[in-house]
Amino acid sequence: MSPYTFTSVAALPESDLTIPRIGFGVYLSPTEVCIASCSTALKLGYRHIDTAQFYANELEVGQAVRNSGVPREDIFVTTKIMNPVDNSVEATLASARASVEKIGLGYVDLFLIHSPGCGPEGRKILWKALEKLKEEGATKSIGVSNFGVGHIEQLKEYSSTIPAVNQIEIHPWCQQTSVTKYCQERGIVVEAYAPLVRATKNDDPTLVTIAKAHGVSTTQVLVRWSIQHGFIPLPKSDNPERIKNNADVFGFELTREEMAQIDAKGLPGGEGAICPYLADAP
Repeated sequence: MSPYTFTSVAALPESDLTIPRIGFGVYLSPTEVCIASCSTALKLGYRHIDTAQFYANELEVGQAVRNSGVPREDIFVTTKIMNPVDNSVEATLASARASVEKIGLGYVDLFLIHSPGCGPEGRKILWKALEKLKEEGATKSIGVSNFGVGHIEQLKEYSSTIPAVNQIEIHPWCQQTSVTKYCQERGIVVEAYAPLVRATKNDDPTLVTIAKAHGVSTTQVLVRWSIQHGFIPLPKSDNPERIKNNADVFGFELTREEMAQIDAKGLPGGEGAICPYLADAP
């Protein structure tokens, strides 16, 4: 049986910081339910919540954490910034500071560039702003999202620090193996968003067969597949029972044969992606 448990953590590179092995996603979770969903997750033992400026629920995440009664230092909070502001490091830094203030926990544990889509100069502005934010102590670590190998290599031109994390879409139908291999070889933690394929593959025959063999759901199989590949999945749900089930994945282990069967679902060229960003895109 895998040594991983619900409380397992992974080491972040070039630091003594760690990140929980499973996170709770709140992608566009509506204001009226986000606090309740996060509160449920925290009560169940989740200690890692992933939000973003784009999600428009940073405030609610912070409120749920404050109301939880869980010590701040025991909870890992991530947020993201999509684009630079006014092509200015200082203006972009101000936007990042505003996110930290909105969350209201004193600091965030991880701040990410949400997308490489703003181009080389935009990415440089964003990274420089996040470096300053880290120097100020408003975030403990910085990283990227949806970045390909080329995007990360470009960071080396103006930074001696590698991203702590690269958060990308990963599931059996969108495995992005070139960038995941690159990151894992360098100690960059790979987070998997959309690990449940937004419930579009719940009836896949292979997943159904494997799920029945272990007495679990197909969504639990997907989360477990991600964990056994060394990724940090960020399952999202606003349904309390599903929130619970998505984290109940440490009582079984997929066999090598089962992992290979699921791996075989991979589609070439990003054909299986369900989100608009691909790490290997220009």
